[in-house]
Amino acid sequence: MLYAQRATGYQAGCPLLLAAYPQFVAPFRAFLDAIPPTGRVVVYCHFDADGLAAGALFGRGLARLGPGWEIEVLPSGKGENAFLTPAVHEKLLAERPDALIVTDLGVHERGTLESHGIPVLYVDHHIPEGQPPAGATVLTGYGLDPVPCSAWLAYELLAAETDVTDLRWVAAIGIISDLGDQAAWPPLAEVKKEFTAKWLKEAVAVCNAARRAGEFDLERPLRYLLHDDNPRPLAQDEVLAGYRAAVAQELQAARKLPPRFPPKTVENALPVALITINSPAQIHPLIAQQWIQRLPDRVVLCANLGYLPNGHIAVAGRAASNSLHIPNLLREAFARTGQSPPENFAHGHPQASGGHLSPAEYTVLLRGLGLAE
Repeated sequence: MLYAQRATGYQAGCPLLLAAYPQFVAPFRAFLDAIPPTGRVVVYCHFDADGLAAGALFGRGLARLGPGWEIEVLPSGKGENAFLTPAVHEKLLAERPDALIVTDLGVHERGTLESHGIPVLYVDHHIPEGQPPAGATVLTGYGLDPVPCSAWLAYELLAAETDVTDLRWVAAIGIISDLGDQAAWPPLAEVKKEFTAKWLKEAVAVCNAARRAGEFDLERPLRYLLHDDNPRPLAQDEVLAGYRAAVAQELQAARKLPPRFPPKTVENALPVALITINSPAQIHPLIAQQWIQRLPDRVVLCANLGYLPNGHIAVAGRAASNSLHIPNLLREAFARTGQSPPENFAHGHPQASGGHLSPAEYTVLLRGLGLAE
């Protein structure tokens, strides 16, 4: 698994002069060299703005690096885990790739398609959960300072191979979404000036509205990211604006719901607060996030009973304090009942974690938290 320190001397507008992450250049080139001249490359990306931007960057950049390659950008679906959902492997195999790029979806010892002899490149910034099997190349921003998100990494990898200066606005959408509009990516100020911060921020908002809305329409924002030369058409799409309004309405209703706390009678209660909602929109992370400033000494969990189509419960946890480690707290809750969480639960970041639980597993979590009714 490769980590790197960021090189100094980046010259804005001249990405070919110096690789931002020089330790990543050789393994990325080795992965590219393994792709047949007329090979098929599948890019499997997360469905948020950072993941879509990273996927689009690879989709467009690889077309410049390998004119004979056939490239498919495939966002992840609701409830999918790239490593632990068997249907994901079946779906990826059905694409018949000669090479696979997995970006913004984590890194896991289970891997994806390595056992089928398919070279896999992971480009990510989440906590790695082990080294994937042989045949994998892992380029992770985790552990760097600052930690670059997936779109940032994707851009810099491609920029070391070819001129992608015209795609900086795509990278900026992912970077602003994950790290804010003051992120430390060197070209960001210039990109905001060229395309205006307004349209970049609006594009971020509608990208995220597309995946948060009940329609879960990822094809529409991805089409803009793959084909346009600026963020304005994406930002002004009327259908995406409708998704944004619908999500805002769902948020307005959910924000009125109060949190629950473990009773004071619970001995050694975990520092947690729970908000329960029932919405088709992916607003549970936003609801958890809005409460952490008011409850800085607690992990705030938002459980959404209406998001997943199979009756499972989506749980999003957020924390304001670095002293709180959400994955550990969630595992502790299960351990208090004598059980372990499912494999695809309690991963991610120390201050941003969660996952999907069956109704029975959710009952176990509530019991471990001291919140069972």
